[in-house]
Amino acid sequence: MVLSIIIVNWNGGALLRQCLASITQYPPHVPYEIVVVDNASTDGSASWLKSADAAAVTRGSRLHVIDNATNEGFSRANNRAVAETSSEFVLLLNADTEVTPGAVDTLVATLRADPGAAACAPRLVGTDGRLQPSVWRNPPAVWETIVGGLGLWRLLPERLRGRLLLGGHWDHSERRAVPSLFGTALLVRRTALEMCGGLDERFHMYAEDAEWSLRVRRRGWRLLFDPAATVVHHGATFAVQRWGQVGRLRVQTTAAIEFQRRVLSRPRVMMNLAAGCLVMRLQRVWRRLRGEPIDDVDVIYDVYMTQLKALLRGA
Repeated sequence: MVLSIIIVNWNGGALLRQCLASITQYPPHVPYEIVVVDNASTDGSASWLKSADAAAVTRGSRLHVIDNATNEGFSRANNRAVAETSSEFVLLLNADTEVTPGAVDTLVATLRADPGAAACAPRLVGTDGRLQPSVWRNPPAVWETIVGGLGLWRLLPERLRGRLLLGGHWDHSERRAVPSLFGTALLVRRTALEMCGGLDERFHMYAEDAEWSLRVRRRGWRLLFDPAATVVHHGATFAVQRWGQVGRLRVQTTAAIEFQRRVLSRPRVMMNLAAGCLVMRLQRVWRRLRGEPIDDVDVIYDVYMTQLKALLRGA
């Protein structure tokens, strides 16, 4: 087996079916298997995966299902599947994605061509076909927070802005080594997993991909982004279903700060949080003047301030 496609599912429903159908429609040209880890779904997903309907959707594909008694989170579920496979490459794929023609083959070819690369990721687009920025600076810095949050990036030439800030400032049109990759669709070399370890299971969901990206880079590996491969990502569907929009933002922000606390010094984390608090307060004032919603800004500010106070107390 050359490739194991690992999908963590929680109440995936129709999106899981679409994901599996896309793999069947546009299969890789290397021997592969599909491993679905069901995190205690309550929508019938687990039983459907063992049905004749699922077999029909994944026709011609080797499908293996792992049932978890509880929702063990994204990291632990992926690690369990990795441990139960032995393929040369592992493709971590969200259940709310769809692969496009040649996408998986392109990722495999790109990773095979660079033995020093630990992983390769595709260009992500939303349901509407628009780019979803998936390459960001890693780890975050104070200057980045201020330049990005206060709109100072407008003072930079467009090309410099894209290469410096990445994210939504970069058009994701160039194949290159990058500082971080999303776990939404991520092809990983098994030897890199064996050397650096899998996803950090202390992260239930969110920020585990940033932590893993930084860890493997610190061990001397490269991370590649290849826009020649495209994956459709329907985006945050399951997180919103579980926590709601505001709850998802709180969980995501908290995980991002926990990541910083694990990989950066305490003074640097405190400076990042202080800069974030300043930016959120100024954004709040600006939005109120324009009559725009401020709920998301208030949520982020609250998490930042709570974490900053904890650090000041020595927690």
